[in-house]
Amino acid sequence: MLEFLNTHLYGLMPLPWWGYVVLVMLWVHITLMAITLYFHREQAHRSVDLHPALRHFFRFWLWINTGAPTKQWVAVHRKHHALCERDGDPHSPVQYGLKRVVLEGAELYIDEARKQETLEKYGKGTPDDWLERNIYSRFDYMGIGLLVVADILMFGAAGIIMLAIQLAAMPVLAAGIINGVCHAKGYRNFETNDASTNLWPIGLFIGGEELHNNHHAFPTSARFSVRPGEIDMGWLHLKVLSALGMAKIRRVATKPDLGPAAASPDLDALRSILINRMHVLRAYMQNVTLPVLRRECDTLGTSANALLPTVRRWLTWQPQLLAESDRKSLGELTKQLPSFDLVLEFRNELKNLWEGAHTSNERLLEEFRQWCKRADESGNQYLKDFVAYLRSFQPSPEPA
Repeated sequence: MLEFLNTHLYGLMPLPWWGYVVLVMLWVHITLMAITLYFHREQAHRSVDLHPALRHFFRFWLWINTGAPTKQWVAVHRKHHALCERDGDPHSPVQYGLKRVVLEGAELYIDEARKQETLEKYGKGTPDDWLERNIYSRFDYMGIGLLVVADILMFGAAGIIMLAIQLAAMPVLAAGIINGVCHAKGYRNFETNDASTNLWPIGLFIGGEELHNNHHAFPTSARFSVRPGEIDMGWLHLKVLSALGMAKIRRVATKPDLGPAAASPDLDALRSILINRMHVLRAYMQNVTLPVLRRECDTLGTSANALLPTVRRWLTWQPQLLAESDRKSLGELTKQLPSFDLVLEFRNELKNLWEGAHTSNERLLEEFRQWCKRADESGNQYLKDFVAYLRSFQPSPEPA
């Protein structure tokens, strides 16, 4: 008996201790790439087209590592985008609390994936071939069973530890950190209508999914990195796969195309502004709101260095997502600083124009021109410069 245990303790493929570490890290990395490239960027958002061989490999890999059929994952994720932070969002920390999403994120996913109405409404366009119907969806947890057998057979006792890490990685990283922490902590580049945040560089090796605010700003973009210094590991893999002919990148978020300032914006320029509204709001924050706040603080003889980061955080979140104390502090600040209050009013009016974009093109253009005229005549140089920036927008293609 002892001889049998000693012979089979390390399985058919014994490795040095560091070999197990490298293998598990590589294994988890492939699983993350399969989720971000296949489940997320290709199937959920159609931003890339993967080679059929790579697509089938990812489907099999995710079957044995997560047991999640493509239709279920895609449907739950699309519903998250459609109802983000509102009633019906499958895994919003705003709705369920951060602690529950981090600790029970996998359970929240499973509960939503079992709802047939979610699958029917949000799971359209996912694979429906013989393999999907008869194996991956029909026997969704058989793949994990095969992984259990393979790990123990190949690596013996060490395989049990490897298996625990392999199966725990996705509930922790995807369901917990990405769905939970990336909607509560971190920084925001864009003023999206949700609580999405970026965790980079803390989550550098989560396949780019940690750049969650960028993704919610441009959901159909194949590239999640926006600012210099942000690294999207999934995008780097896509570039390599594209060069090898294994992937075709369909859509990437672009920056505004600027040219000579026009005397008055036309409909094409306004359409470009609407397409790039996330960049426009970011530019307004950097070039109008914060400079005005700094100038007024200097006038009052107070330091703005500590205040600017706080105000920036307040203004990148929608008011309903701020704590009551933060909303009160912001209101008190606007009462003390009239120029700051003025530029916030113009900012809110500009955002309201976009929300009324369902009106006729002619009316929308006229309201926008009136906004530019009033901003130009406000006496605030930062607003005047921003109007010149808006007038420099050139026609651009549809957004990513």
